[in-house]
Amino acid sequence: MLSNIGNLLLFLNIFFSCLIINYSFNCLKISDNIIFKKIFQIGLLQCTAILICFFTLVSAFLVSDFSLITVYQNSHSLKPIFYKISGTWGNHEGSLLLWVIILTFFSFLFLIFNKKHPKDFRLYTLIIQNFLILGFLFFIIFNSNPFSKIDPIPNEGLGLNPILQDPALAIHPPLLYVGFVGSSIYFSAAMASLITNYSNKFFAISIKSWVLISWAFQTLGILIGSIWAYYELGWGGFWFWDPVENASLLPWFAMTALMHSLLVLEKRNLLYFWTIILCLLTFILSVTGTFLVRSGILNSVHTFANDPSRGIFILIFLSLMILTSIYFLFKKYKPINAEINSNSRETFILINNWFMMFYLLTVLLGTLYPIFTDVLTNYKISVGPPFYNAVIIPIVIIFLIFMAIGPQTKWIKNKFSNLKLSFFILCGAIFLNFVIINLFRSYSIISNLVIISSLFLIMSSFFDIFKKPLINFPRIISHISFGFLIFFIGLNHNFSEEKDFNLKLGETIQIDNYNFVFQDLELFQQVNYKAVVGKISVSDTKTKEKRMLNPEIRIYDNPQTLTYEASIQTNFFRDYYLTMSNIDRSEYYNIKFQKKPLMIWIWISVIMLSFGGLLSLFRNAKHN
Repeated sequence: MLSNIGNLLLFLNIFFSCLIINYSFNCLKISDNIIFKKIFQIGLLQCTAILICFFTLVSAFLVSDFSLITVYQNSHSLKPIFYKISGTWGNHEGSLLLWVIILTFFSFLFLIFNKKHPKDFRLYTLIIQNFLILGFLFFIIFNSNPFSKIDPIPNEGLGLNPILQDPALAIHPPLLYVGFVGSSIYFSAAMASLITNYSNKFFAISIKSWVLISWAFQTLGILIGSIWAYYELGWGGFWFWDPVENASLLPWFAMTALMHSLLVLEKRNLLYFWTIILCLLTFILSVTGTFLVRSGILNSVHTFANDPSRGIFILIFLSLMILTSIYFLFKKYKPINAEINSNSRETFILINNWFMMFYLLTVLLGTLYPIFTDVLTNYKISVGPPFYNAVIIPIVIIFLIFMAIGPQTKWIKNKFSNLKLSFFILCGAIFLNFVIINLFRSYSIISNLVIISSLFLIMSSFFDIFKKPLINFPRIISHISFGFLIFFIGLNHNFSEEKDFNLKLGETIQIDNYNFVFQDLELFQQVNYKAVVGKISVSDTKTKEKRMLNPEIRIYDNPQTLTYEASIQTNFFRDYYLTMSNIDRSEYYNIKFQKKPLMIWIWISVIMLSFGGLLSLFRNAKHN
């Protein structure tokens, strides 16, 4: 029953998309600036139908309808209701349905909220967006249908992957998809801009809010995923350059560059084609990430699927997008002889873009290079943190300095009237860096420069509050937050401690100034797993602090899986982080203890960074 309803609604959405495309082309033939009322009505029906379709799938998970393959493979009748619901999008098929929902809603909302812009531009955006919707709908129906049936119907499901049974990962995909898929609307708008020659600052205004929405949600989505990996996977850090983590970061770099380029297009009517390229690139990178995650060519704990046929479909779709984008771009491209003064805010924004492109290319190369070497030479290599740290960290220092100076410059031509203040701020940053060294301990020259440049950005942005009659609070908050993010990452990197050792029940071990006592093991029966909980006492002989950490080994039945849950004690200054795993069913356990300073402030900095983007969104909506 639910399978028939779901499939009917999917085909109905294909019908609605075709109707919207047809009516939009017909509406374009009429010379006035009025869009047919039918288009709005069908758009609303389309949103309603796809939403009902999604809730139909949610219902199938809630009632444990194992006649659907997706429910059978990703749920179990004994699973808590919360994880039954999150299991809807915690798999390949359900997540693609969520993609289509976001594509559809962004399409309809763009049509409603962009009434001040020309009819042709809005309709072509709608047409292109619906072609994207059709592409994903065909992909779902013929290759990844969440309503496919299984016969005979099994009595029980296989269960949701235990590492996905977590509140953070329940909200991580929807947040990330609003960022990923939300970029589709300014991909469509950019194509419409090329077709209709709608290329002035009003184009920048038309997409600015949508860029800010997708950027803010992408930032929050990456943050939640990072927090989940920190406490769920036992890695003990905030970022590990995992290939799928990188896939989410690539469009973020392009979005960030786009946000800044829009400022130049809006203020000075410059960088139009560069802005178009960034609009196209952002969504292309989002689909590329989807291809990498779902094709099976990447080896990661985050990958959704391992099906080459799905990868081929996405690759064909991606290739068509790229070729169509390049065709329209080169067809409409015209060299513009606009001179940008090297001493102006436009130049500094352009430099910001160059840095973002450098980071993007570095991460893209580090992610794809192992794939090419595997295909061409059948030799597997791993590109990890040492590569990214060696390439990116020195460039971050220069980037932070430009990021601090850029907002101090004026449009068109700057006179560097604030050089004296910048010099004093830099001296203050150097002084604070030496204070940190004296209070704690010395660290490398590169680390010193990272700390100094991040403090320089923080202090420069803070002084902006007192300098201008019209204070740009969203930009100040975002820049200060980014400065603090790099600052806390630098301190966390330099002052982290890690101990790795083996211990059995009742034993005590002394490592440096830490005393570890393995006091007890307890077994608990939870709703959907059994937990072996350790009681490990950690004493610091220097500070006389003593704490009890309780790492877990969880045993899941559906599917049968072991997971290792970290015990984390957090305060405003540091995290105490401990994991425990059994060694080959012996009486010994491998214990990993980490002391991570200022971890909570890394998360808070990213939240404030995203808040700056949302504040900018409200500010933009108010002014427009």
